[in-house]
Amino acid sequence: MSEGISKQLVLPKGSGFGVKNGALDKDAFRKVVTVLAAKVAPEKAGVLLKAPALKRSLIDVPKVKSVARGPDQDKLVLLKYSDQADLIEDAVQFLRSQAAELVPHELVFDYDYWSADDVIHAILPEELEEGAPSGFAVVGHIAHMNLRPEYLPYKHIIGQVVLDKNPSVRTVVNKLDNIVDQFRVFKMELLAGEPDFVVTQSENDCKFTFDFREVYWNSRLHHEHERLIEQFKTEDVIADVFAGVGPFAIPAAKKGCGVLANDLNPSSYKYLTVNISDNKVGSLVRPFCEDGREFIRQAFNRAWDDPLAPVPQRKQRRTELKEIRAGERPAPPVGPRRNRISHFVMNLPDTAILFLDAFRGVLSPAIAGERDLSGLYAEATMPMIHTHCFTRELEPEKAEADIRQRVEEKIGHPLGADTVYHWVRSVAPQKEMYCVSFRLPYAVAYAS
Repeated sequence: MSEGISKQLVLPKGSGFGVKNGALDKDAFRKVVTVLAAKVAPEKAGVLLKAPALKRSLIDVPKVKSVARGPDQDKLVLLKYSDQADLIEDAVQFLRSQAAELVPHELVFDYDYWSADDVIHAILPEELEEGAPSGFAVVGHIAHMNLRPEYLPYKHIIGQVVLDKNPSVRTVVNKLDNIVDQFRVFKMELLAGEPDFVVTQSENDCKFTFDFREVYWNSRLHHEHERLIEQFKTEDVIADVFAGVGPFAIPAAKKGCGVLANDLNPSSYKYLTVNISDNKVGSLVRPFCEDGREFIRQAFNRAWDDPLAPVPQRKQRRTELKEIRAGERPAPPVGPRRNRISHFVMNLPDTAILFLDAFRGVLSPAIAGERDLSGLYAEATMPMIHTHCFTRELEPEKAEADIRQRVEEKIGHPLGADTVYHWVRSVAPQKEMYCVSFRLPYAVAYAS
């Protein structure tokens, strides 16, 4: 017995199909397939669809509806065969009992029918087909690809396919090199779509606007952002050393935290201030644009000299506001301003560990001056430091040992037993990303 029309609905793989004069030829992907259809009165269509005798004969092609409109008021129940001889006898007898007339029906499968993978596997030559690119990251309306060199001759065709097959994508770009500058950005080229690189990205109930060419953003870190933010308490003050456009800072402020947020990249700082305003957390986040070491050294003094806003009050219900105005209920007391930093976030995995030496002596008179911060920062109340980093060690025990050795070398002190090493993601075949979280040692902070 025939398997139906499924075998006709495939594109040739690794054949350079659908490319004409170096461009995508969409007309080449058009296929017309004739199937059998059972023409019945509208009220009988449901009977045929539910009939056990037809269960193995109904059309089973993705994205094709089982019932089509026929001439006059009739319905066409589509079958998966082109030839009546392929129908089993039970199906034939059932159709006769229902006075169904078998008629031919044309199905048109054009370029829009095929998936991006179908098209890309067809257009590439045989030697490139097996490892054909299919994945990409989406940032706002931009699809960001990282094509290997052997696929670059087909980059614009691949970009066009990605654009065509993803309605939310308006711009497709390709990464040109590794992140090499101090601002963690890379060069990119436009493959297809609009040359519009300013995006709006939603994450953790916040909206972030930025120019993807000018700042660092990695959508794959969404869960890491969420993980750390869950550790922050509403009353905490957070110092974000490499804040970017605010993926840690702004959701933390939405939670009620006070935040000192810094980034050396002027473009990141620009969009950080935009996002602070757009997300209405201006009273809780203070942005800075300076070197990470200088920010670390000044953060404690800044929080002491100009404490951050109190924890936001719960929004009063209408009846409560009415009672307060009438003097029937006292207004809720305003909490104290906050001057103790609870957490430092250092999300610059390539070099963050190198900045840890800035914590040496950060609470000593040499930096704190005449401020007596010892009442705020005792052994048990020192801030937690969350440092993202890379390691070439693939085994967890070896990775932790490598990270510990590098951190202790920079701070000049052993890490405590409560230090946590959290695996974040695999970046490359021999490159893992971790976050090491430890309490700033008292002896380090007060070192002379």
